[in-house]
Amino acid sequence: MEFVHLHVHTEYSLLDGANRIKDLISRVKSLGMNSVAITDHGVMYGVIDFYKEAMANGIKPIIGCEVYIAPGSRKNRETGIDDENAHLVLLAEDNTGYRNLMKIVSIGFTEGFYYKPRVDTEVLREYSKGIIALSACLSGKVPDALRQGNYEQAKRFALEYEEIFGKGNFYLELQHTGVEDQNLVNQQLIRLARETGIPLVATNDAHYLKREDARIHDILLCIQTGKTVNDEDRMKFPGSEMYVKSPEEMEQAFGFIPEALENTVKIAQRCNVTIDFNNLHLPKFDVPNGEDPYEYLCRLCFDGLERIKGIKRTDYESPEYKRLVQELETIRNMGYVDYFLIVWDFIRFAREKGIMVGPGRGSAAGSLVAYCLGITNIDPIRYNLIFERFLNPERISMPDIDIDFCYERRQEVIEYVIEKYGEDRVAQIITFGTMAARAAIRDVGRALDIPYGEVDRVAKMIPFQLGMTIERALDMNPELSDLYNSDDRIRELIDTAKAVEGMPRHASTHAAGVVISREPITEYVPLQKNEGNITTQFTMNILEELGLLKMDFLGLRTLTVIRDTIDLVKKNHGRIVDFDNMAMDDPEVFRLIGSGNTAGVFQLESAGMTQFMKDLQPGTLEDIIAGISLYRPGPMDQIPRYLENKRNPEKITYKHPMLEKILNVTYGCMIYQEQVMQVVRELAGYSMGRADLVRRAMAKKKMDVMQKERHNFIYGILDKKGNVEVEGAVRRGVDEKIANEIFDEMVAFASYAFNKSHAAAYAVVAYQTAWLKRYYPVEFMASLMNSFLGNNEKISYYVHECESMGIAVLPPDINESYPGFSVSGGKIRFGLAAVKNVGISAVRAIIKERETNGKFKDFRDFCQRCGQNEVNKRCIESLIKCGAFDVFGIYRSKLMAAYEKILNGVHEDLRRNMEGQQSLFDIIGDTGYKNNQEDDIYPDIKEFPKKRLLAMEKETLGLYISGHPLSEFEDEIRKYVTLFSSSLQNSGFEGDIGDMEIHHMGDNVRDGMEVVIGGIIASRKVKTTKNDNLMAFLDIEDMYGTIEVIVFPAVLKKYSDILTEENIVLVKGRVSVKEDESPKIILNEARTMKKEIGKKLFLRLSGFEDEDWMDSLLATLKFFHGSTPVCIFNNSTGQYSMVSKENWIDERSEVLLEELRERLGSDNVKLV
Repeated sequence: MEFVHLHVHTEYSLLDGANRIKDLISRVKSLGMNSVAITDHGVMYGVIDFYKEAMANGIKPIIGCEVYIAPGSRKNRETGIDDENAHLVLLAEDNTGYRNLMKIVSIGFTEGFYYKPRVDTEVLREYSKGIIALSACLSGKVPDALRQGNYEQAKRFALEYEEIFGKGNFYLELQHTGVEDQNLVNQQLIRLARETGIPLVATNDAHYLKREDARIHDILLCIQTGKTVNDEDRMKFPGSEMYVKSPEEMEQAFGFIPEALENTVKIAQRCNVTIDFNNLHLPKFDVPNGEDPYEYLCRLCFDGLERIKGIKRTDYESPEYKRLVQELETIRNMGYVDYFLIVWDFIRFAREKGIMVGPGRGSAAGSLVAYCLGITNIDPIRYNLIFERFLNPERISMPDIDIDFCYERRQEVIEYVIEKYGEDRVAQIITFGTMAARAAIRDVGRALDIPYGEVDRVAKMIPFQLGMTIERALDMNPELSDLYNSDDRIRELIDTAKAVEGMPRHASTHAAGVVISREPITEYVPLQKNEGNITTQFTMNILEELGLLKMDFLGLRTLTVIRDTIDLVKKNHGRIVDFDNMAMDDPEVFRLIGSGNTAGVFQLESAGMTQFMKDLQPGTLEDIIAGISLYRPGPMDQIPRYLENKRNPEKITYKHPMLEKILNVTYGCMIYQEQVMQVVRELAGYSMGRADLVRRAMAKKKMDVMQKERHNFIYGILDKKGNVEVEGAVRRGVDEKIANEIFDEMVAFASYAFNKSHAAAYAVVAYQTAWLKRYYPVEFMASLMNSFLGNNEKISYYVHECESMGIAVLPPDINESYPGFSVSGGKIRFGLAAVKNVGISAVRAIIKERETNGKFKDFRDFCQRCGQNEVNKRCIESLIKCGAFDVFGIYRSKLMAAYEKILNGVHEDLRRNMEGQQSLFDIIGDTGYKNNQEDDIYPDIKEFPKKRLLAMEKETLGLYISGHPLSEFEDEIRKYVTLFSSSLQNSGFEGDIGDMEIHHMGDNVRDGMEVVIGGIIASRKVKTTKNDNLMAFLDIEDMYGTIEVIVFPAVLKKYSDILTEENIVLVKGRVSVKEDESPKIILNEARTMKKEIGKKLFLRLSGFEDEDWMDSLLATLKFFHGSTPVCIFNNSTGQYSMVSKENWIDERSEVLLEELRERLGSDNVKLV
């Protein structure tokens, strides 16, 4: 008996289908079936994976979708009516049907989405060609009408579908899934078929693979709906029949109506879709004046080469000319001429519009063509970057040019591309969030209703590292394995989690990916709407396989910071900073990086990277490139060797002399993917294209390929006639044993080796930010903080950095501030837009009034000129609290007491003036608000206490500006605290979007580590547990930001009196790290922070010491810097003076004390 499943839901029916595609195809094959369909709910996410897996296993793939049908028009969205959708299964009969199916599914999202992606009969009629339709489950229009007892309506629906799709293209679907009323509906469907001649077909609406998987599917439904298996009122499938049954089982269910089974085979025979993976569908670039695209590309490149390097098109013998010609020929032969012109064009647009463009990203930085076109801005020849790492004739996948733009203006570039190539030819790209190991444990634990504590314990036993699986965790962690074997409930938790691990959980929009096609995108790919964006339903890699042009338009915050800094430098200093023509070899810049002063420096500001740079003491851009490449899991093991070799170059050894010219730039260490390619080329005679294939195989640890390549590397390759294709290392004079050792080293490191082109491009940005920080620190820090407006944690961190750099950050000033941070007189002024309750429209109105009619003379003058419309009472109150009116010399306490009265008076005077009762010149006289009577307006009260003023700043600005409540406890914090909030934030102020994550969160911060934090309790929330005990959640603020602290009931009971808002505390606890959440501290102990009375060093001087002697003394003190104050008593005047804080000393230094006693005499040195 033959049978084909035509109604099947895979894992891409998100959190509803439990059929993994690989497992589905494997089961179909094992059951002796030769065809199977994919019909996910409303989407085609899994179609390509399904097609490829089926074809690879000799199974015929049938492409379909179970679409949602709107009750009326797809455009109607009336609650209670239009949220009731019917189901209909559509199968593509041929390639026309496949394209029509993509259009139907796309329209469901782009035009019909209302809770679900919906289409209507209008859409079905327009795109019915090549489609076979099935009436679907009990939620289909025909079965549902029969279920409701409305046979005539069901008949009308059936005949309408037959009329839409054509006779023989619509089938009535029989199912036997254990659903209530199914048998009754089946009887009516058979009757309907007999009366209308519409054929029958048997399906099983398969949502899971085997009968025993019904439990897993039930768990998925619970995860989807946020319910637990113990909830009564929840979505639940009856029985356990909706699995991929064998032909025999289907015959047992429908043997009484054999044509329904036979029709599954007939439909499968009719469905013949072929998906093309071999052709490019790149858009054509419209070349001016009809010029040949390749000639145009060559002209642009040679013009660029002459402009950048002074090399003319006739300099045939220059290495640059030869390489450029080779690259251009490769690009032409591989069909990517238009691709490069398209990228050149939108980058040209960006530069012409003043939109900052990054120097490059990824392997594209290795292309001289890209450099000459201005696509990248790093010389690939100078830094020994390899074009073949980016593009070579032996590479199957498309080249990948990803571009960084100023993050504020990235969208302008995308809009230009949409306008140039057509709205229907440009879309963003989908990405799927999957259930990783720990997340799967937590999701399943919630669904199984297992107490949080137990689930959390199991989740945390899974090592927190990239690519970790539950199976690997069981092998690695004996404690987890023991728990699995000893506790039945935990075994069920883990087994179920393993069953759903890795399944797609939700769809979202890729942060930067954009696809551009020659024809409307729906000719190749179905579309959908995500968060308002039109996206593809296929992921980035699949789009490449289908021959579509995919690019990343990335918004890089750092480029915006660089742009703003350059603008401020030009405004304040009259200097135009031109990085394009600047040599990146300034020793002062490298000295700044080596000093650890890297806060705000791109890619180099995390604690671990800062320390690495201090150890490395970079002297060239190559050192920065290597640093970025090494500071990652895996290569980090090479850091000690790299540092040792850099400091002691005489110790560097090479296994063979030919390695020296490849590895000398990295002090004998293999760091880059490009070096792997160079080694196999130089030592064994590989072509660069073949070298790239070997590099890829090593990176992916393809053992069979690597074993074959080991032989090729050592002994070479001969063709069938015995001619040498690849010489091999031995033929090139390398000892066989040495060749094996070199290959072993490459294999060991290749999976961790980094793309030098990518690191080089980012090293350029790192250098540029470091240069700006070194020479224009005030402008740089102001621009940096402007890029983080709204992020109080980051602003607080950088304000503290400014203080350490000696840059004053001033509070907002009504007469000086602009919307963002501004620079004036070597100081940074807080912007008005950062003030809570002061909207941007109010800020603009204030600045416009100030620039039009001059600065405000006093508070009343401000109220008269601005105290209306956008600038309301709430706005003015916030401006008072943050100190914006301090310039007028009136206490904030007085302004708070009087501002409403003053505003009311101004509004009343304005109203009377509008009614013609008085002239504008009468206002001041009638109200008594004359300039010389300004003080009479305000009550005679004292200023608020310092603590209150600071609290008001915190309330309105999100941080403290004029001081900090913790300032007086700096010594105690330095002495006891082991973790600051800055260590819990993401390392570096900007992550690397995409698949090349360079830095990771919180250097050396790990789950369960014991720490001590200190700060002020900003908020306390108390909640009741299930056992009616109280627990608390605290926000503790330190000098850099906020740390979340959890206090469990027993601990809260012990320390409740201490853990109150505004109290300054030291907390001992352990770090708790969870997926997709910021780390928290579990509190174990707490105490109030008390000011410790520290010692001071008293030095008695005669008073007649000269300036050089004093400079020498201060230099000595500074060398032994610490937190102990130093007082100097001048014997001749009898006066004490405190030396500056930078000359305070470490009281524990006996060497210093001995030195001072020797210089001044023991009686003149006292530590008390």
